[in-house]
Amino acid sequence: MQTIQIQAEQFFELLKLKDTSMWEIFAQMIDGNEKEIIFIDQEEKILFNYILPSNQEKLEEDRKEFSKQFADKLANLN
Repeated sequence: MQTIQIQAEQFFELLKLKDTSMWEIFAQMIDGNEKEIIFIDQEEKILFNYILPSNQEKLEEDRKEFSKQFADKLANLN
C-alpha cells in the first residue's frame, strides 16, 4: 500500500483557495490501489490518517459516513 503524507494546514488552505472539497481531490487520486493518506502538522506529527479506497463506490460510502459522523458531533456540541 502506498503511503502519502500531506501537510494538513497547507492542504486545507489550498482547498479553500480552489473552492474544492477534499473528496473531489481524493476521487482524483483513485487508481485501483488503496493508499494510506497521513495528515501531518507543521512539526510532522501525525494528526490523522485515511485509507483511500481503490474505487469510487467505497469513497462515496466513506464520504457519507464521514458527513453523518461530523453532523452527529456538531449536534452533540450544542
